Amino acid sequence: MSQIQKLIQQYALAPHPEGGYYAETYRSATMVPTAAGMRPASTAIYFLLTKGNFSAFHRIKSDEGWHHYTGDKVQVHVIHPNGNYECICLGKNIEQGEQVQAMVQAGSWFASETIGPTGFALVGCTVAPGFDFADFELANRAELQQEFLLHADLIARLTR
Repeated sequence: MSQIQKLIQQYALAPHPEGGYYAETYRSATMVPTAAGMRPASTAIYFLLTKGNFSAFHRIKSDEGWHHYTGDKVQVHVIHPNGNYECICLGKNIEQGEQVQAMVQAGSWFASETIGPTGFALVGCTVAPGFDFADFELANRAELQQEFLLHADLIARLTR
């Protein structure tokens, strides 16, 4: 059994609509009011990305913290609401500028992919206020490219 299959089995990971595999590990019992309604104070997931199976551009209505656990480095491509682009490099090699933890601001469009020889990365994502699929928007390639012309090639590569 491959390392990827072991992780999928060990953590009971399921395919995620944006790409990759996930399992929710925490959902706060404390509820907080948001503009979209009541949400858990926080949620957390394991998220497994494999080589060639990117996380497509999407956005949510909450801040999302990323935590690197094992495997290849992960590039998180962020297009902020003002159109500025940021590439967050998650990984364990701090000397090369990789971060073990990083945040994506609510309302930003973001996508991610693995870079490296192992063919996978296991990360965690913590969302506050907590994640709800009602707050999740998968990007429409043509619309996102029209809105952010400077990033059209990246958007074409990381949308489905």
